[in-house]
Amino acid sequence: MLHNYFKIAWRNLARNKAFSAINIVGLAIGLATCLLISLFVLDELSYDRFNEKADRIVRVIFRGSIQGEKMNEAHVMPPTAQTLKADYPEVQEATRLRRAGMPFIVYGDKTFRESEVAFADSNFFQVFTLPFVKGDPKTALIQPNTVVVTQEVAHKYFGNEDPIGKVLTVKSWNTPYTVTGVIEKLPVNSHFHFDMFASMAGFPDAKQPSWMTSEFFTYLVLPKGYDYKQLEAKLPQVVEKYMGPQLQKAFGMSFAQFRKKGNDLGLFLQPLTTIHLHSELSGELDANGDIRYVYIFGAVALFILLIACINFMNLSTAGASKRGREVGIRKVMGSMKLELMGQFLLESSILTAVALLLGVGLVYLVLPAFNELAGKSLSLHLLANPWLLPSLLLFGLFVSVLAGSYPAFFLSSFKPVSVLKGGNSLDRFTSGKKSFGLRSSLIVFQFFISIALTIGTIVVYQQLAYIQNKKLGYNKDQVIVLPEAWMLGDKNEVFRNQLLQDPRVVNVSTSGYLPAGPSYNNNFTIYPESNETGLIKTLRYDVDYNYMSTLGMQLVAGRNFSKDYGTDSAGAILNETTAKVLGWGNKALGHTITNSDNQGKKTQLRVIGIVKDFHFKSLHERISPLVMVLNKNAGTMIVKAKTKDITGLLAAMKKNWDGFKVEGPFTYSFLDERFNDTYRAEQKIGEILGIFAGLTIFVACLGLFGLATFTAEQRTKEIGVRKVLGASVTSIVALLSKDFLKLVAIAIVIAVPVAWYTMNNWLQGFAYKIDISWWMFALAGVLAVAIALLTVSYQSVKAALMNPVKSLRSE
Repeated sequence: MLHNYFKIAWRNLARNKAFSAINIVGLAIGLATCLLISLFVLDELSYDRFNEKADRIVRVIFRGSIQGEKMNEAHVMPPTAQTLKADYPEVQEATRLRRAGMPFIVYGDKTFRESEVAFADSNFFQVFTLPFVKGDPKTALIQPNTVVVTQEVAHKYFGNEDPIGKVLTVKSWNTPYTVTGVIEKLPVNSHFHFDMFASMAGFPDAKQPSWMTSEFFTYLVLPKGYDYKQLEAKLPQVVEKYMGPQLQKAFGMSFAQFRKKGNDLGLFLQPLTTIHLHSELSGELDANGDIRYVYIFGAVALFILLIACINFMNLSTAGASKRGREVGIRKVMGSMKLELMGQFLLESSILTAVALLLGVGLVYLVLPAFNELAGKSLSLHLLANPWLLPSLLLFGLFVSVLAGSYPAFFLSSFKPVSVLKGGNSLDRFTSGKKSFGLRSSLIVFQFFISIALTIGTIVVYQQLAYIQNKKLGYNKDQVIVLPEAWMLGDKNEVFRNQLLQDPRVVNVSTSGYLPAGPSYNNNFTIYPESNETGLIKTLRYDVDYNYMSTLGMQLVAGRNFSKDYGTDSAGAILNETTAKVLGWGNKALGHTITNSDNQGKKTQLRVIGIVKDFHFKSLHERISPLVMVLNKNAGTMIVKAKTKDITGLLAAMKKNWDGFKVEGPFTYSFLDERFNDTYRAEQKIGEILGIFAGLTIFVACLGLFGLATFTAEQRTKEIGVRKVLGASVTSIVALLSKDFLKLVAIAIVIAVPVAWYTMNNWLQGFAYKIDISWWMFALAGVLAVAIALLTVSYQSVKAALMNPVKSLRSE
């Protein structure tokens, strides 16, 4: 019996090749897209959960506001960890991380620049689960000048030799470090990715008692089941007790007076597992994700899978509606209802199984490209994803029953006499208002999702284009950055002069502070004249005489730093925002600003110029106060070029560099690339969203094609009668198309406000953003109508050209 079922099912599927192919392709694409997005979403949600104490670890963060300038920082003050561990018994462990820059490290004749180096406290590996291959995690970082490295780093320096006890020399600090441990490579789903962990015990800044400086990432381990909010409620006492006296010493005001001026500073706690998706703090150790994208992609996965299943049901319905005579004859010949149900469910199961295999195959094929696009390392291995096989089997069973339920339960219940009277078509059983209303709702739903995604994609791309083209207040094009210029030492000026002699070089500056990409980031607290109560927080840029001219910055008042003025070492250039916050505006020239460190040492600077505001942070943030001071010894060289022969210029620069026998290699980057890297996440999201929007529209059009086919078949006799009475092909095409276009129009009306609300919320994450224009909705609507019309017109024209004799023959 089962053999016969398979034989009949195969013959029926082979007889309806077009329907079977569309069914399989639509479901396979829907499944593949859903599976890809599921892998992406699950990976985003898995960050830091590999740590055994993940649910007990919190990070201490800093928030504050001074004169309306908000501070939200991922790092805190050096004594925070030790203080909280000593003062609060619920803190079981407290450990710290601090970036160590990008030092050159030497072993024998090997020299490498390492970008992922951090200082860590001795108990760091008791807090975080980073498996040791060699060494003891409890003692590895107790002694000063010791370091733990990953397996990859160990192999790079030592090959197959045992790394334990080997000595690496950090050229930047001229300090030897002994390797005391080797760990596995950090998991991809970690919020930090360091390759080397040096002992904090040998780092002088780690012992600072200052509560006025930060840069230390601090983590606490709390008891199981403990609500971190209880500890967080006690932290204001810590700030007042320890930061208050230093604030008094530096600025001559108590913490209470400081708050009365509308200012505030505070420590807060952040659960470890929320850092990647929920943190919007400055100074993060790595680029974070965004929970909004997880919600968006999760919804896209659900919707496209739903659309694919709806299409599958619709096309199965369209195919089953032609099998009325088969049902009637088989029932007359003695087939039972259960046997007919089994037949239809088996056919549905075969289609679903083929679609599942094809969908999984598609994922295997496109996963490498998707990983490259999304910056992930996702895999489809069953061992890595134990949920995968059960999910696919349950999904297959669900879709088989769902798609086969109509023919199995509905058609098999008809009386043979009633079915055979109606011939092969079951028009009168399948064309009721409820059936039509359901199908119409499904079309509206499909195109509502497709149009909303299209609008979202247009808005994302427009915002990215706005970012690329926005006037930043400086010129980022053809600017070459040499981060290792400090290695030239006293030859720095000679190298600079060599560059200036090249006609392809416009100007050269030396500064560690760049308005795009990784840069030094010094907090600088100042007050106007001698008014200590007018305290504001700014950033400080150390620049040379050529900094502003090299980057094309404009002065709105005053002058640039100049060698002609010996007093410029005590001068300052403010950006427009600083001058405005201080209440001076363009009249700031000649005024003085005072900086006071936590020891009470005061430095007074005279304002000599005001630079036009430029964007030195992401466009997600508003321009904040900035002070430029003269410092000719900063280590990064900035070269402004004017040539099409960038390759030749770089070759000449390298030749000059090598001529000085510098120990480090010649390395460079471009300022515009550093700028683009800031928005790499948005660019990837935009590209992924565009691809998924296109796939959603394609799958929705498959469903529309199926429904157009279904409608054309149901109205075959009507079309025949109309043609006999003189109806033209154009009028028949319009008749069959207008109902579907009405539904697409309804979908547009629903999608527009939903898409506007969603994308307007997304744009709120940018301080500088586009306005959502009417043409974005119009473009999405026109595209939807055009695609729907093209999809429906094929079946409409085919039905209109049919010979009326054929359609009326059964009558």
